[in-house]
Amino acid sequence: MPDHETAPTFDLQSHSTYSDGALPPAEVVDAARDAGVRVLALTDHDTVDGVEEALSAAADVRVIPAVELSSVHGEHEDLHILGYGLDHTDATLLATLADFRQDRIRRIHAMAEKLRALGFTIDPKRLEHDSPGRPHLAKALLEDNDLNLTKDEVFAQYLVPGTPTYVGRSRPTVEQAIEVIHAAGGLAVWAHPYWDVEHAEATLRAFAAAGMDGVEAFYATHTEEQTRRLHVLARELGLITTGSADFHGPAHEHFNRFRAFSLHGLEPDLGRLGLD
Repeated sequence: MPDHETAPTFDLQSHSTYSDGALPPAEVVDAARDAGVRVLALTDHDTVDGVEEALSAAADVRVIPAVELSSVHGEHEDLHILGYGLDHTDATLLATLADFRQDRIRRIHAMAEKLRALGFTIDPKRLEHDSPGRPHLAKALLEDNDLNLTKDEVFAQYLVPGTPTYVGRSRPTVEQAIEVIHAAGGLAVWAHPYWDVEHAEATLRAFAAAGMDGVEAFYATHTEEQTRRLHVLARELGLITTGSADFHGPAHEHFNRFRAFSLHGLEPDLGRLGLD
């Protein structure tokens, strides 16, 4: 883990109670400020509803209006595309995100029904959320049933592709996500490539050809080798290189601290997202 004094002062992925984070947007900003973050992005899943609150709380933190779109691409059913610096008040964007959330709601309730068919109890009220995700379903499964499992084990057994109770997204495709972000004046960046794709380099080339603007080369779970591979390829392809600790809240199993990622001595290229 990087030393706090030398860790990056930007952190361009975080989540609030508007998606799968534990804190309201203003408290996310406060936590980022306390951790020494100077440039922050609130990237809730398929919604920008928390952005205005984050901007209002910004003070001495620069908050970039942003969103994280869960997207499909071939056999990959949940790749995440970050949209940075977009117009979060754009009417077309808001309508499109509302449609994407309907697909998110459909798949979560479909998975819940499959789990109930196996005999599990899941209170529907636990899934009453504007942007429900698999973490909400995993939490409901653990709290409503006597399971001797961790949250990670629940995901592995029930909520990932290949398990009998998994249901995939139907939209948007990665190309559609890029188009939506660009139409709202934003930059499209592929989040945590190695979290979802074992061999990310060829996929990044395809996304760059489709208009992707950047890649999250610096990430909490990326190894130094993975980071260096992405950094070299991004420079070749003319992509910006962002980074994050993917903050979800102080009690999250994995993503509970800001600035908890390393640059490994490399120079990020944040483009117009960087400090003035």
